[in-house]
Amino acid sequence: MPRRLIAGVAALSFLAVAASATTGTAGAASAAGTAESAAMAGGTTTASARSSLPSTKFPLGQPGKATGKKKAIAKGIDLFTVRHGESTDGYTVSALMSGKDYGSAEQAEAAAEAVRAAGLPVGIQEVARPGVADYPAGVGYMVRTGVWKLDERAEAEKVVKRLGKAGVKAKVDFLGDDGLQTTGPWDMRVLTVDPRAFGGSYHAGIGVSVAKRETTSSMAKKAGAVAAVNGGFFNIHTDKKLRGEPVGVSVVNGRLLSEAVLGRSALILKGRGARITEVATAVSATSADGEKVVINGVNRVAATDELLLYTEEFGEKTPADEGAEAVLDAKGQVLEVRPAGGKVAAGTRVLHGTGIMADWIWSHAWESWNLKITTKVTDLRSGKTIPLTPETSIIGGGVGLVRDGREHVTAKADGHANINMILRRHPRTLAGVTKSGGLILAVVDGRKPGVTVGASMVEAAHLMLWLGAQQAINLDGGGSSAMVVNGKVVNHPSDGTERGVGDALLILP
Repeated sequence: MPRRLIAGVAALSFLAVAASATTGTAGAASAAGTAESAAMAGGTTTASARSSLPSTKFPLGQPGKATGKKKAIAKGIDLFTVRHGESTDGYTVSALMSGKDYGSAEQAEAAAEAVRAAGLPVGIQEVARPGVADYPAGVGYMVRTGVWKLDERAEAEKVVKRLGKAGVKAKVDFLGDDGLQTTGPWDMRVLTVDPRAFGGSYHAGIGVSVAKRETTSSMAKKAGAVAAVNGGFFNIHTDKKLRGEPVGVSVVNGRLLSEAVLGRSALILKGRGARITEVATAVSATSADGEKVVINGVNRVAATDELLLYTEEFGEKTPADEGAEAVLDAKGQVLEVRPAGGKVAAGTRVLHGTGIMADWIWSHAWESWNLKITTKVTDLRSGKTIPLTPETSIIGGGVGLVRDGREHVTAKADGHANINMILRRHPRTLAGVTKSGGLILAVVDGRKPGVTVGASMVEAAHLMLWLGAQQAINLDGGGSSAMVVNGKVVNHPSDGTERGVGDALLILP
């Protein structure tokens, strides 16, 4: 079905599918798509991990099988280069509404009038955002003028400048990024691990420290990893010195380094085992005089009236926020009570309070007293506690994609319920587990017009089902997406170079 052109001129012919049918053959009716997806997940992969590409058609774009190249990396580990489709998309110019390229019908009418006043033809497009497992479908409106071929971007830029002179903010958009109908192309790397043949183990890595970002390849090299991909999202909106801090749960070598965002998806790793679930964390402190309080977070900036725990992996001084701190040794004995803003020495932890929780520290964390710190991570699907053994790692997911062999995109629970994250195409790093325990890691390159378009969240779910995942999640993507094999980055990061990230999934020999 074509995207509705509500107002405009014949020169604008934007064709796309409705949101429930985002890319050609992948966009069959939802019931048929779900049935096909379930069949792909359950019917095409019975082994722990793939030894070849699926024989079924590629789930995105025009009908047909993907082309692929296989390379054995180590016993039980295979790398596939997967390509499909061709470039037919070009550029358009989008007028901005409150800084965004989509808005309400009223905002779109006003923006369209401004473009007309600048002497340009204009169209208002109704864009249907697909409904996902925890967030209903919605509609947005885009205001666009002109269509240019892939080699004509400079002409589109001239229109942006013309609109700017008329007081209209606008930008050039590549139509392949929209998340609507496209022929591609797609360029992706897929790593499969068969735990029955592979003799190593899976781990999470944070690099130098929690606070500092490091490239996936650097973390892989230091750990001696056979392969690695970037991990979960990290906080780019905090203090500049702390922007390696994971957004959501992080467990490395059995130590909780970042608390969970309740209900968000996570990848649990232990030995050669991997599984996907949703998790909750609970951390508390009990003083020698019996006062028990909740610890609100781990290794992040404290809000007002919060109690934070900083571990030796933090890697920076604690924030100097006029709070109070209790420095604890490995057994929980209070070594020092001090104003906020000190180091976290090796072998210590720091309990950091702001506002009323600073008062709690001054009252209940006296020097030489003991403070008992209790940490619990709960699997929300089973209700069971996850033992934090030295072999246990947990990486926080960005959005759940596949659950029990069916598409199950949890955009709202994972904090990404908007058009940009659900519908638009971006580079993606994906992790999945097959029915028999094999691990699938995929990086879909994107933001490279004419070369590779990336994937929307719904498309990412279709890809993981096609690859045989019974459970799957989205990790961090965009410029963070990186896959490293034997010390080399094997995909093409969209920034043109590898980006420092908060954590990584490491496959050790």
